[in-house]
Amino acid sequence: MQATRSKAPDAHLHLIDAFLEMMAVEKAASPHTLAAYRHDLLTFSGHCARRGTAADRAGAEDITSFVRAMAADGAAVSTQNRRLSAVRRYLRFLYAEGARGDDPGAQVASPKKTRPLPKVLSVEEVDRLLTIAEEAAQRGDPGAIRRAALVELLYAGGLRVSELVGLPDAAPRAESDMMVVRGKGEKERVVPLSRHAKAAVARWRTVRGPSRFMFPATSQTGHLTRQAFARELKALAGAAGLRAESVSPHVLRHAFATHLVARGADLRVVQALLGHQDIATTEIYTHVGTDHLASVVADCHPLG
Repeated sequence: MQATRSKAPDAHLHLIDAFLEMMAVEKAASPHTLAAYRHDLLTFSGHCARRGTAADRAGAEDITSFVRAMAADGAAVSTQNRRLSAVRRYLRFLYAEGARGDDPGAQVASPKKTRPLPKVLSVEEVDRLLTIAEEAAQRGDPGAIRRAALVELLYAGGLRVSELVGLPDAAPRAESDMMVVRGKGEKERVVPLSRHAKAAVARWRTVRGPSRFMFPATSQTGHLTRQAFARELKALAGAAGLRAESVSPHVLRHAFATHLVARGADLRVVQALLGHQDIATTEIYTHVGTDHLASVVADCHPLG
């Protein structure tokens, strides 16, 4: 950013030096911290000088202009906030010392980090993952049969991994296309069961034996752990030709939601299926395009 190469007018350097001395004595700031403050304040002073304003007389508009200039130059949000924090502290110091009559820093909002888009698997990639799981299950290995049931349930209902591994045996019912799960805060919600998921669960029950959990294990909780399933899923991803680091239980939950939205599912329906308390949490899935409107899961789920 051009402003980082600008110098503060000499008349203001003594004020910056006084501020840095206070930070060193009263706040025990390290030399590294003091150097960062000096750099950031010189950057701000240079920006003010180009606006025809002295840094020690800068107002809220000058600070806002500084933040906008940083953003326009591609500075990271963390960098913007660090520099803004230095400016706020400096102007607050001047106000406390009687060097100015107001403290404008509090009037300027901090830059917000944008929420990163979730990792998303395409329908084709999920289909490949489920196909490999099914092919392995058809060979009769109990571990593979369990794995197929896990991934089918996960993608069919968009479950959280904790909900999936701790699922009661009574939750998936052969005669129902929906299933009740208990999520965060012990809140219950209804999620869909695809025909593939029901078939995978029925097959798993034939080799598993009686249990109060759908996926029993010798763990402390009595059911499969999240970590164990995550390892199995990454191994399955490798077998399907996908990058293991790009596949996790949460990524499959994202895929469930993203694919529904892409096929026109109403956002409020997806919110209810995911168990999101706030619709804003669900809105992140609207980054995908939609082709038509739909409100019924059976019409939206690509592999239902």
